[in-house]
Amino acid sequence: QLQASGGGLVQAGGSLRLSCAASSSRHIMGWFRQAPGKEREFVAAITWSGGSTYYTNSVKGRFTISRYDAKNTVSLQMNSLKPEDTAVYYCAASRLDYSTRYYYNPQEYAYWGQGTQVTVSS
Repeated sequence: QLQASGGGLVQAGGSLRLSCAASSSRHIMGWFRQAPGKEREFVAAITWSGGSTYYTNSVKGRFTISRYDAKNTVSLQMNSLKPEDTAVYYCAASRLDYSTRYYYNPQEYAYWGQGTQVTVSS
């Protein structure tokens, strides 16, 4: 099971930090988001070792994904937030010891958190 925390309301240009705790460190971890009326989209992912990270173009240079707490917890530090970042954010984990090149594909993830709302006001 995944436990996500963080999120909230922030003004444009502000920062928020999301966290997600998994039961094991041996998962690829990802963050996705879904805005009203839109499909769920990939935001960022990190390998189980933490050695590789991936971002969608719109958040590169603003968001940082990282692992800590013996790598069981993944955070998404979001800086310079924009109104278009407003969405429900979901953390996701792959199956244990899974490997994939398609980090951006929701179907590569077996476990999902409950979602947390991020609202950026202009």
